Amino acid sequence: MPEAMTPVGSVELCYETFGDPGDPAVLLIMGLGTQLLGWPAEFCELIAAEGYFAVRYDNRDVGRSTHFSGHRPPSVVELVTRRPKDPAYTLDDMADDAAGLLDALGIDAAHVVGASMGGMIAQQVAVRHPAKVRSLVSIMSTTGAQRVGRPALKVLPFLLKAPATEREAAIERIVDLFDIVGSPGFERDVATTRELAGLSFDRSSDRRGAGRQLAAILASGNRERRLRTITAPTLVIHGTDDKLVAPSGGRATAKAIAGARLELIRGMGHDLPPGAWKRIVGLIASHARTADGRAAAPSAVE
Repeated sequence: MPEAMTPVGSVELCYETFGDPGDPAVLLIMGLGTQLLGWPAEFCELIAAEGYFAVRYDNRDVGRSTHFSGHRPPSVVELVTRRPKDPAYTLDDMADDAAGLLDALGIDAAHVVGASMGGMIAQQVAVRHPAKVRSLVSIMSTTGAQRVGRPALKVLPFLLKAPATEREAAIERIVDLFDIVGSPGFERDVATTRELAGLSFDRSSDRRGAGRQLAAILASGNRERRLRTITAPTLVIHGTDDKLVAPSGGRATAKAIAGARLELIRGMGHDLPPGAWKRIVGLIASHARTADGRAAAPSAVE
């Protein structure tokens, strides 16, 4: 179905669905400053083809969901010291958004899948709303502990640089970023990267929301102790060549959550390269089937 809006607590979220609403739901939560477009439609259709109802949405402060423009993003000093002053919200608030979206769609529980910051949000959904999580998949994410998942030094300037305000500059910045953090082991489609960056700018030109989301991550601190309370069957996926969230973040996540399984994808960086879609979707579908106690039939895309 086309994009739609729904109120969730004090915010309004933009979402889109793929597949049969009668199938088990897979809630897809995207990362820092990235709109629902970060889950490509073709990727969502692969999930639907596995017999799942895929839901992707804009987190608060990106895309067409509610923006917190009245709150300033953190300063460079606040980012470097990891001490944001008066953050607009935390990861817990964003996790409550995800749970509220399920309620708004009449979904009792879903297989919750998050990438990067979306993985952190997904983890917090499992902590705060365990009855809503049939299974958890955390992709290229981390625990909030400072000693793990640290970005490569050459990535830091992108995190500290002021956001681009012009369309072409914003597109070039995304291309430059993925030159560094993209997957070296998979073919890269720069034209598609440019297209998605342009579509994202056209949907929302507010570039300050990513700073407020980053403040939410920093304000949430080390969540390892809370992750130990997760009871949902958990799969952790991470690329061996991730320069934005080092693989140690994935390992720490799997270690913190009882019974979690870690899958490393060789050559994958901090993105979802098309060449890895079949494997990632296959892992998600197999994990969901096992969590539901269904026969672990081979995935259609494995």
